[in-house]
Amino acid sequence: MTPDQGELFVAGEGEDFPVPPPLASHGPARVIALCNQKGGVGKTTTTINLAAAMADYGRRVLIVDFDPQGAASAGLGINANELDETVYTLLMQPRSDIHDVITPTAIANLDVVPANIDLSAAEVQLVGEVAREQVLARVLRPVLDEYDVILIDCQPSLGLLTVNALTAAHGVIIPLEAEYFALRGVALLVETIEKVTDRLNPRLRIDGILATMVDMRTLHSREVIERVHEAFGDRLFATKISRTVKFPDASVASEPITTYAPSHPGAEQYRRLARELVARGDAA
Repeated sequence: MTPDQGELFVAGEGEDFPVPPPLASHGPARVIALCNQKGGVGKTTTTINLAAAMADYGRRVLIVDFDPQGAASAGLGINANELDETVYTLLMQPRSDIHDVITPTAIANLDVVPANIDLSAAEVQLVGEVAREQVLARVLRPVLDEYDVILIDCQPSLGLLTVNALTAAHGVIIPLEAEYFALRGVALLVETIEKVTDRLNPRLRIDGILATMVDMRTLHSREVIERVHEAFGDRLFATKISRTVKFPDASVASEPITTYAPSHPGAEQYRRLARELVARGDAA
């Protein structure tokens, strides 16, 4: 089908990226926040599966579960409700040691700082703190040299916890559902990122927009991706994540799709995203 017959061009669709070479040593970590104030766009799914793919390529990866729902912890088989110490402990007790809270997963090279509902209280309790936007950056400082990538799974809001994540990060990945209404909130998120960059964290930049829940058979998905490409250009990742029932199936199994269904196209898409990040220079 030619473009004048109705097919839209999708940037980078046929491009692939080389397998990253092994690392001779680990650290310092690049910290990446996965952010979108709209829920249900694939933030946690992307955090888990991108982390697992990076770990498969020999990178030491730490996930910081920064959502009171604790979905990233649960998605990797960690029952954070049974833990005495979580990311909330680290935020509220300055003398606590992050090494005591880091929890290994069944995936080699992949660890988690878990979260549970206690974290919902932190937003209120941090309001009166000095340098309240920089608490997470302080928490992560002792382990920056121990990991290659730290991924922060943000809650669906633009409140103080998300500002903390942006202040601690080097880059932001914005998962964006390939659906028209999902586009509407991106401008507000970009504005928040620009304010944090200007006032709190000059090194912060948008690593990319990741199209998720894509069904390229539909004109709607293709039109949304085309509009995102027009607005953001090369900041739209060439890799697209398809809509598939395998992602919730893997979540129920408390596994990344890369181990639950390693040959599934969804698993390869996240491995491709990991390769793209390294090829772009946004990860080691």
